[in-house]
Formats: sequence, C-alpha cells, structure tokens
Amino acid sequence: MHGTGHRAAAPAALSALNALTPNGLLAHRAAKPLLFIAALLPFAWLLYGAIADTLGANPAEALIRSTGDWTLRFLCLTLAVTPLRQWTRWQALARLRRMLGLYTFFYGVLHFLCFAWLDMGFELDAIVRDIPKRPFILVGTAALLLMLPLAATSFNRAIRMMGAKRWQALHRAVYATALLAIVHFYWMRAGKNDFAEVAIYAGVLAVLLGWRLWRSLGARRGTHPGQRSANG
Repeated sequence: MHGTGHRAAAPAALSALNALTPNGLLAHRAAKPLLFIAALLPFAWLLYGAIADTLGANPAEALIRSTGDWTLRFLCLTLAVTPLRQWTRWQALARLRRMLGLYTFFYGVLHFLCFAWLDMGFELDAIVRDIPKRPFILVGTAALLLMLPLAATSFNRAIRMMGAKRWQALHRAVYATALLAIVHFYWMRAGKNDFAEVAIYAGVLAVLLGWRLWRSLGARRGTHPGQRSANG
C-alpha cells in the first residue's frame, strides 16, 4: 500500500517541480496576462509623465524619442525569442512571441502618432510632404508599413487562410523591418553625432539576425549548425 502511494505521488511531485522551472513558468496560463501588463507599463509611464508634466523641458521630443526606443526594444525582444528558445530549450517562450510582436507594432504606431501630432500638428498634407524630404522619416515610415501586414496576420486564422509557408515568408519581412529601424535610428542620431545607443541596438540586431543567417546557411548545406559544432 505504501509503495503504491509513493509511486502515485512521484509523478505529481515531478509535475510540481516542472511547473517551477523557467519553461514551466513560461507555460503557465498567467504568463501571457503578466506579459501584457508589463508591456503596457512604458506606455502608462509616458502617459503619466505627459499628464503630470514630468517629461523634462521638451516633452514632445521625450515622447517621440521614448516611443521609438520602446519600439526598438520590443523588436529586439521579439527577434530574441527563437534564439533563446533554441539555446535554453524553453519551448514555452514561443507562445509569447506573438504578443511581443504586436507590442512592437503598438509602440511603432505610437511613435508615428507622436511625430504626426507633436511635430506636424496632424496636418496630413504637411506630413505627406515631409516624409520624402527627410530620409530618416521615410525609412521609419517604411519600417512601420512593413509591420502592418505582420500585425494584421498575427492570428491563427491567418495562418490557416494563407498556408504556413506563405505566412512564414510574409513574416520574414520582420528582418527588413529591423534593418530599416536601425537605419532610421542611425540617421536620426546622426544630426546630433550621438551613436552610442545606435551601436548597442545595432550590435544586438546583428547577433540576432546573424544567428538566423548562420542557421539558414547550415540548413542549405544539409548540416544543422548545432550538429557541426557538436561534431567539432
């Protein structure tokens, strides 16, 4: 009787321990709501700062710059999901990628709206004329437009309607978005000759995109990069 009880308790104890691992915590049903709330905190902080007038001497610039920064941060987090999942074997990370991608688009839209409102006064004619005149705005707008179909198809029904291969091909546009985003950031900072943050984001994106290129080249040669390194 005691032996049977111990054998029955063992799987339950193992299941409880697995739930406390990083992968188990990421798979918990509370992970998505917590991420949703956490990802809204920068927006809430900026909104509070705008209302309370705590954004410094130039609140318009602070809002435009901060929303742009958060767009890049969420873009980096979105692109980091797959490498981290491969390196750590935390497969549950994949279920958070979609939300991170949507928040990238959310902050990108906020960034553009802050520019359109605080810099251009929502004058559509002026905005349309200004975009091609300033290369960094043109590139940034192109990055946002590239994200639009990705956000619009970021649900399961879109995958079924398009087919997995076409859906994946479309969503590879995120790589072009990343390149356009860093060029936008570089040109924006070039006027102030301030490239420290640009170098950080460029380095992070170079690692994330370079890892994908490395795996893609390995797959085309018929050898998984991980297998090559394991074999010496």
